[in-house]
Amino acid sequence: MNAWSLSFSEPVPYQQGLDMQRRLLAARQESRIPDTVLILQHTPVVTLGNRGRDNYLLKTEEEYRSLGIEVFHAERGGDVTFHGPGQWVLYPILFLGGNEADSHGYLNNLEEIAIRTLGDYGIHGFRREGKSGAWTDAGKVAAIGFRLKKWVSFHGMSFNVCNDLMGFGTIVPCGLVGEPVATVKTVLGDDCPSMERVRDSLLNHFSDVCNRKLERFERTGEMPAILHELISGE
Repeated sequence: MNAWSLSFSEPVPYQQGLDMQRRLLAARQESRIPDTVLILQHTPVVTLGNRGRDNYLLKTEEEYRSLGIEVFHAERGGDVTFHGPGQWVLYPILFLGGNEADSHGYLNNLEEIAIRTLGDYGIHGFRREGKSGAWTDAGKVAAIGFRLKKWVSFHGMSFNVCNDLMGFGTIVPCGLVGEPVATVKTVLGDDCPSMERVRDSLLNHFSDVCNRKLERFERTGEMPAILHELISGE
């Protein structure tokens, strides 16, 4: 099955990323585009999913503003998380009808992508019963929260590479008290791979796990006219 991916080299404000997802979601529901995966970094932001509670926020609105961190209530599953530069966020806009019409199976696929990506760099990644995401002995590296509308997915998975973990210290990550958060750099130190290498690993494993052959584009390069239109909002 053919699909597109679009990557961004510069961090994207959360609202801009959300607007792009919504336009792509509508276009995919109308079969105007194939399945499409956005992979990007965000400017610093705390997001609360539909299970997120304000008491998981450890700062006041004013304190978040002073730290340069936005706060959003997102329309995805899951609890509270933090996004920032140095972390890849994977937003698959996929039609999951037919044999794929199973949110639990899709969750398992996203976890598998993260675990295989960790394995590329010699890191043992694993699931934990009753908790979504991908974990290492040093802490949680990948957080997952998505939503389906008319069997098309949006939102998705964040994967910590070399991001500053300070932002996670302002929340109770995923509502899990006392659970550490880690990055690839936490585990590997100076041997941490580049963001570009990790991006390629994530997309390679996405292609294999989700059985989509990706035609890859970058925001600064050539792309199909309809994709450019949807991303730009023109």
